[in-house]
Order: sequence, then structure tokens, then C-alpha cells
Amino acid sequence: MQNEEQARLAALDRYDILDTPQEEAFDRITRLIRRIFDVPMSTISLIDAHRQWFKARSGVEACETARGPALCNIALREPRCLVVPDTAADPRFSANPFVLGPPLIRFYAGVPLRTPQGVAIGTLCALDTRPRDFRPDEVETLIDLSHVVMRELELRRVATTDGLTGALSRQAFREACAGALALALRHGQPLACLMLDLDHFKAVNDGYGHPVGDRVLAEVAAACRERLRGSDAFGRLGGEEFAVLLPQTGHAAALAVAETLRAAIANLRVPIPGGTLRLTASFGVAALAAGATEVHGPDVDGLLASADAALYAAKAAGRNRCVAGGPRPSSGAGARRVLKAGLLSFDDGRAGLDCTVRSLSEAGAALNVVDARDVPETFRLSIRDDRFSRRCRIALRRDGHLDVAFV
Repeated sequence: MQNEEQARLAALDRYDILDTPQEEAFDRITRLIRRIFDVPMSTISLIDAHRQWFKARSGVEACETARGPALCNIALREPRCLVVPDTAADPRFSANPFVLGPPLIRFYAGVPLRTPQGVAIGTLCALDTRPRDFRPDEVETLIDLSHVVMRELELRRVATTDGLTGALSRQAFREACAGALALALRHGQPLACLMLDLDHFKAVNDGYGHPVGDRVLAEVAAACRERLRGSDAFGRLGGEEFAVLLPQTGHAAALAVAETLRAAIANLRVPIPGGTLRLTASFGVAALAAGATEVHGPDVDGLLASADAALYAAKAAGRNRCVAGGPRPSSGAGARRVLKAGLLSFDDGRAGLDCTVRSLSEAGAALNVVDARDVPETFRLSIRDDRFSRRCRIALRRDGHLDVAFV
């Protein structure tokens, strides 16, 4: 069973989809489900080691929940579809916190999202706050829509270029980062990464429609590419989030490039019926530490996470600005990207918390938990599949993320 779960997590990791921004291609499917089945809620749920995370949701406020009580965690193991006409009358779910409390699920229909190899990585769900029946033909329709979701994920996985903006796809950008980072570390050269996110972009889609939103994304991408060198890599990470890789560029120069791109976006005027639309964007900047080497330098995930943390700070400071991040505590030399189920133990083993291990090295690890606020400063990390157990100290804590050092 543990080996099956690790294979499932490895299959999920290949899509590199967790914690990416909302995307219209997936949002459209959840809206369709609400209309087709006349239900108030629908989700595309992806399930990692400790949570269900919603790539798309309609009528649901939360963006993720703990995995344990999730109805999708049960549906994940169904051969075709889990249908629960009345959760309150089903002993498996009558005491479930998502039935008794928000979002007050009384009807559930969920189809596993299966890879071409047959591995379930998540579910496509229709939810209602009232009991109801679900006919066999409705089950078949939901199954058909699950295949649409998986086809979109497959296309996204293999694409090298984003069709709307012409930017590199998320996967292609990561590959460009890996090659450039290895070269910079080997030769002791500077290298920087920018992440940018359009401010209040949801209001553009909601107020003017997705065709206008698509035009905005295309014009922003064009404005950025015009101001970048041929050696720079420009990628769309998802939704309204983009990234730039700047070879041979140090911290100060990268911040200047970010400011140039920020000003270019602020000067854009996108025509809309009755006027023009003005935009702003927030930027996070990260660069290799001076003198970084293959031994002491970060991995791709560490560099992107540093830029993302700086972007988060720019938004928290009021948006439409550039913030340069300092060195981020990393999971150590030789960190490798993983997606593994882990357990945090504290209070002498009397308390525990499920986690997802995102990277691992001899010196430390990067972990995700549902809520990092109440995790003590020191604890024991266990990875059951690897028979691994180490004492840890928190080096960085943010939202549901922990960087830890082994002690």
C-alpha cells in the first residue's frame, strides 16, 4: 500500500501542477459542471500526501483542506465514480466535518482523475447542500468531463510554449532554469530570477470577461519580451504569473530589470469597450549568493521559492513594486525535488501532523503542511516509505510551508 501511494505521488509530481495559479481552462470545467448538473459547487481536487488542493473550484471558498476528512480521498480509490445521494444518511460520512460544517456537503459525486497509466491523482466533483439522486447518464457525463481535465493536464505537461502568450511553458521554463543554474554554479557566474504577478487580475476577468483577460496576458508578455535579452528565458508559470531567468545578472542588475518591466506594464493601455484598461504588476527578485558553487548553491526550486517569497512581500507591501529577496534558507546542498508522504512528531511522540516532503538533502528538507503556525520549532520528521527519521529545526516558516534543517 505504501509503495502504491508513493507511485501515486510520483505520478502527481510529474504534472508539476500543485500550488499553481488558477487557469481558465480548468475553471471553465467546474462552471460547466454547476450548470449541467444544477449544483452549487464543483471542484477539481488534486491530492498530495497531506491535503486536497483545488486546481479549480466554483462555489467553494477554501483553496485546500486536510486530506483525512476529504470525501475526495475516498473517491480517489473508486474504480469509476463515488456517488453519495445523502451524506447525512451514509455512516461513512454522517459525522464528517465537511458535512456537519462548511461547505455543508449533503450530496457528493466524484470521479478519479487517472493518468494514462491508470494512476489516480485527484478527483472531479459535483457537490450540493441538499440530498439528490444522480442518474447513470449523469455519472457518464461526469466521467467524460474527467477525461477532459486529464487531457488538459497532459497537454500542459508536454507543451514547451504557452499558446496564448508565446512564453515558455512552466515545465520548459523549469528545464531552462535547471540548465542555466548548473552552468552558473559550475563557473561561478551570477544568475537571477524574477517572478511577476499581475495585480487584481481576477477583477479584469470578472469585470470585462476572459477574452479581455487573454488580451491583457498577451500584451503583458509582449511588453516584457521586448525588453529582455535573447539569452533571457521568459515563462508563464500559470494564470497571471510569469517568471524571467537572467543569466550573467547579479542582484542589483536584476532589480533594475524588474523595475523596467514593472514600468512597461504600468504604461500599457489595453483597449476595452468605452475606454482603456490600465494594469500594474508586482515583482520578486532572487539571485545566486556571491561565490555560490555546485556544492553551496540552491536548486531550481530554491531559486524560484526565493523569488516567490519576494513577490509575496511585494504584494503584502501594497503591490505595483519590486522587492529583492535575501538569501533563503535552503534544504541544503544536493537537495533533490521529491513528493513524499511524511509525518511530523512532537511532544515526545504524543502529537503528530501529516506533511508532504517537497525537497530533501543531507542537511534538511522543504515541507508542506495544512497550517504551519502551530508547528513547534523542533520536531521529528519521518518518511515512512524510506524508513527515514530525523530531528529537525525550523529555518523558515510561511503559511503552509516549512524549510527545516536536520539537527
